[in-house]
Amino acid sequence: MSRVICLHGPESTGKSTLAPRLAQALGGGIVQEFGRTFAEARGTEFGMADLVEIARTHDQMTRVAIARGIDPVILDTDPLMTAAWAMMLHGHRDPWFDEWTGTADLYLLFDIDLPWIDDGTRMFGTPALRRRFLDASRAELERRGLRWAWVRGDGEARFDAALAAIRAAGLGDLPIQR
Repeated sequence: MSRVICLHGPESTGKSTLAPRLAQALGGGIVQEFGRTFAEARGTEFGMADLVEIARTHDQMTRVAIARGIDPVILDTDPLMTAAWAMMLHGHRDPWFDEWTGTADLYLLFDIDLPWIDDGTRMFGTPALRRRFLDASRAELERRGLRWAWVRGDGEARFDAALAAIRAAGLGDLPIQR
């Protein structure tokens, strides 16, 4: 059975940077963030139907990786993060998000301790909005009672924090390659 580790948290916190590094270090594979692909192709005016489509597609991509026997599977976000986006954009989430059951074995919650960088698809760059997004991200994990750990720090410290959290969660028997 594949172990699934999800990188979770607001935009511009280093998830997409660390995902491939973690996959390589742990000898696994990555499921890329589908929301970015969607936004680059269709724009960032997300209706609720768009967010559900993003979440469903990401869930399907994850299921394919698991079916292929990739271990561990590193997710550069998942439908719970899309639910946090729904809360930020619309103040509520579609019922689909509450019915979704494909949660990861471990969530790494990336703190907002890195500078926000506008890349053309990001929206919530003020300190107040970043804090609100972090709180919405954390709330998605806590309301479901999921196993999660903070990831903080810059550069190698952030990478090391992610690896330490994975080990502390009992997934440390994975080979670590630097």
